[in-house]
Amino acid sequence: MKEVKQPDRKRIFYFYAIAIALLFIANMLLPSLIAPKTQSVSYNEFVTMAEQGQIKEAEIQSSENRIVFTAVGDTQKEQNQVYVTALVDDPDLVQRLLDADVNFTKIWPSTPSPILTALLPMVIIIGLGIWMTRSMQKKMGAGAMSFGKSNAKVYVASETGIHFSDVQGEDEAKELLTEIVDFLHNPQRYADIGAHIPKGALLVGPPGTGKTLLAKAVAGEANVPFFSISGSEFVEMFVGMGAAKVRDLFKQANEKAPCIVFIDEIDTIGKKRDGAGGISGGNDEREQTLNQLLTEMDGFDGSKGVVILAATNRPESLDPALLRPGRFDRRVPVELPDLIGREAILRVHAKKVKCEPGLDFNAIARMAAGASGAELANMVNEAALRAVRAGRDKISQSDLEESVEVVIAGYQKKNKILSNKEKLIVSYHEIGHALVAALQTHSAPVTKITIIPRTSGALGYTMQVDQEEHNLMSREELENKIATLTGGRVAEELALHSVTTGASNDIEQATRLARALISRFGMSEAFGMVAFEQVHNAYLGGDASMACADQTAAEIDRMVVELVRRQYEKARQLLSDNMDKLHALSKYLYDHETITGEEFMKLMEQPKLEMGISEEKE
Repeated sequence: MKEVKQPDRKRIFYFYAIAIALLFIANMLLPSLIAPKTQSVSYNEFVTMAEQGQIKEAEIQSSENRIVFTAVGDTQKEQNQVYVTALVDDPDLVQRLLDADVNFTKIWPSTPSPILTALLPMVIIIGLGIWMTRSMQKKMGAGAMSFGKSNAKVYVASETGIHFSDVQGEDEAKELLTEIVDFLHNPQRYADIGAHIPKGALLVGPPGTGKTLLAKAVAGEANVPFFSISGSEFVEMFVGMGAAKVRDLFKQANEKAPCIVFIDEIDTIGKKRDGAGGISGGNDEREQTLNQLLTEMDGFDGSKGVVILAATNRPESLDPALLRPGRFDRRVPVELPDLIGREAILRVHAKKVKCEPGLDFNAIARMAAGASGAELANMVNEAALRAVRAGRDKISQSDLEESVEVVIAGYQKKNKILSNKEKLIVSYHEIGHALVAALQTHSAPVTKITIIPRTSGALGYTMQVDQEEHNLMSREELENKIATLTGGRVAEELALHSVTTGASNDIEQATRLARALISRFGMSEAFGMVAFEQVHNAYLGGDASMACADQTAAEIDRMVVELVRRQYEKARQLLSDNMDKLHALSKYLYDHETITGEEFMKLMEQPKLEMGISEEKE
């Protein structure tokens, strides 16, 4: 007897509850629904009709104290009309009716048939059961009576419509996967030398980098059937079904070899079996499914041309048995694209929309540092939507630039109006960031400053964009970044002699960066090349934990405070030496709300700037 999981117990309970309710309602309402329409008459009228020969048939129902009769009529409707009158103490009643040639019979049906009252609810229940079965069949894909059938979507012979040319920014991953495509095209080349292609390749990388897209591109290039299924689809309903689905999937794959089987989010069924990964107990459904997957990967003949691809953004949670040679023995990293990759991805997606000639995709790629392929595609789509809202039929450079800000900081909140005082504070705050960044060496150039609120909650922001791809950061660059983050709070304190909550995000970033510099990057003089901080689930932005003694943690806290304080004083000195520029640039930003990087640098280069903001605005 297979165990029924909780969702199915509820479904069965609801089914029987509804069936019992329908049966009760039917027994209550059915007699009144199928009983004939009757018309009540007085006993005097009944006697008169009998004496005049107008009564055709009659039934005396003593138990119900009534007389049911029909009348002689000209039309079928009149003949079928049933009359009811009260039964009174009349000794001559029977003789009177006999003298009037009235037929004594049972008037149909004074009460509904018991068979009918029982049959109709059963018909309703059976119909409901058939409907629920069909709905379960649609949900399960293979049918409710075909337990263990795989739900994999099958794309035959390049039906995916995707090729390597559609995937940009992942040249290394494509190079590794090209070997698999070549094997599916020319398996004899590898057989002649005695080599065999890896049975499984694991695509590992952050969300949105194109792991699923790469798998489809492999199938499109190889021109072979492509089975696609998510790891979560293996585990549902009955215990043992997941293992049965794995068997059926590999059976189908062997029948259609050469082919590619793609399992997305394999960490759903491939977690570690030591209890730490979420699987506990020897009879757990997930563990059975994983064991069956391991068995099938060992059992099938790789020379037939069945290649298993899988994707995950949590490789640290996978069971070691899944990653050993002979199974998923090839790991293909699918990382965030670099500058050249981002530009190529933007150009691919820009081909799908109408663009003005001469767009600078390189500038957009530099602004979108750290963006994934999915985010870049979203940026192009946001630019197209902005062009439509503006009544234009082509995307402009400003549309793309604004779309980057939309993805990073959210939409502009045009209905959010800042008071003059708050607008002044935000102006000084953002100029503080920009000035500290511009006055330091080894700092990314300022490209935009704005005090227009965004849906992300930011009342303004300062954007810095490196001219070139930047993969490594020195200690000096990290310290300069911390100083830039403190510049907003320093500007408020120097110019307005007060501080606000506007620097909360800056404080968090500065503290996190200072702690990483000391405890993770090994850049502190006290500890040297020792890391105390460990980041879990880096692909998903996981939390960091400290692995050190309490005394060491206290010392790290002290050093973090000292480092941030030192950079705060550095920013304070820089702004104190340039108060005229702080006031003048804040006034300009207050009036214009947005400053481009070029405008900012031109104002910085002026020998003398207009001072201050009027007292009325303050």
